[in-house]
Amino acid sequence: MLLNDTIVVTYRILSYLPLDQAAEAIAGEQTTGTFTKVAGETPELHRKHRAQILDMTPLEGDLGGPLPGARGRESGSLRGGLVRIGYPLANSGPSLTRMLAFVSGNLYELSELAGIKLLDIDFPEQFGAVYPPAPHGVAGTRRLVDRPRGVLLGTIVKPNIGLTGPDYYRVVRELGMAGLDFIKDDEVNADCPPSPLRQRVPHVIRALDEVESETGRRPLYAFNISDELDHMLDSASYVAEAGGKCAVVNTALVGIPALCAVRRQTDLVIHGHLAGFAAASRHPNLGMGYAAFQKLARFAGADHLHVGGFRSKFFIEDEETAANVEAVRTPLLGGRECLPVISSAQWAGTAPTTWQHTGTDDLLVLAGGGVLGHPGGAGAGARSMRQAWDAVTAGISLDEAAKEHRELAAALAHFG
Repeated sequence: MLLNDTIVVTYRILSYLPLDQAAEAIAGEQTTGTFTKVAGETPELHRKHRAQILDMTPLEGDLGGPLPGARGRESGSLRGGLVRIGYPLANSGPSLTRMLAFVSGNLYELSELAGIKLLDIDFPEQFGAVYPPAPHGVAGTRRLVDRPRGVLLGTIVKPNIGLTGPDYYRVVRELGMAGLDFIKDDEVNADCPPSPLRQRVPHVIRALDEVESETGRRPLYAFNISDELDHMLDSASYVAEAGGKCAVVNTALVGIPALCAVRRQTDLVIHGHLAGFAAASRHPNLGMGYAAFQKLARFAGADHLHVGGFRSKFFIEDEETAANVEAVRTPLLGGRECLPVISSAQWAGTAPTTWQHTGTDDLLVLAGGGVLGHPGGAGAGARSMRQAWDAVTAGISLDEAAKEHRELAAALAHFG
């Protein structure tokens, strides 16, 4: 098995059994083996199709809690390790969906394991021919919003759900006139009964047309099309025909195959949201890590990907968000650029922390409450975000900048 014909997967594993025994259980179960040797399981078949343990690094210190049902609890001590396993590309071919059955399938059920988390995947070049880069990414998004440099700033229409079409017109117009680059539907508000997609899209497009006519700039609006696949594809077509340029897809909820299908059908900018992903990622000893998932989403066609937030309202720590930003910005098979999206309790005051941890303004920073909850209104909230980012990238403290900008001063007083 040559490395360029191998899918290399890094796992964090825990076991009460010797780690090499636990790792071999994964390699066997996920390729050629079962609980007993069967006819046809020849040395030649093993050579061609069995996964191989490439290397293993023991883990020290606190390993965290074990999963229920792990074998050996009564007689063994808990061990942990990072293990890299090579899966023959010949087994699945360059298919994300077929590959996932091997690398992220029944292994979570193995009783030899007291913990199993898929941390990363290294893909052979053959995947690049099957999954072309997303058409927009960072550069394409900048062209669409006419902001060739500097941070991209956006917001989410709030309340999440319950607004009418005319409400959308009013809010989107105000936000667009304030100079935001990007506005989106909330992840819960797809084609939902309180404001069906076909009722709100015309109101949003009218607001965008007016903003462009009066300012010369047109924000990018992301309509949430997440749904069953046939409905989602229909919604993508409708949004494009109506003049929309971007769609929110809840990547973890609709799944990688559905994201691939949307990408094949449409040239819309795909804004990949992480709703539901924490069910697989939050526990250190179970599921899938962000480094692996973001590669799947980028191969599947996401132009934007949420990465978490700094000083977030959610569980994620700043260091993990910074690592997620770095992962999304790292070339995948030499390219496939993707725009990292910062969100969750962001406001003008989180700009210094974000800048300190990332050192880049190739970011889309979304502030929902931080814009719409500003005491001066949504427009003032949008301006406070731009004022904050202009300051931090110029090396000016927010307190100093606030002396010249009343919107920023009000944000610091209200949220700080």
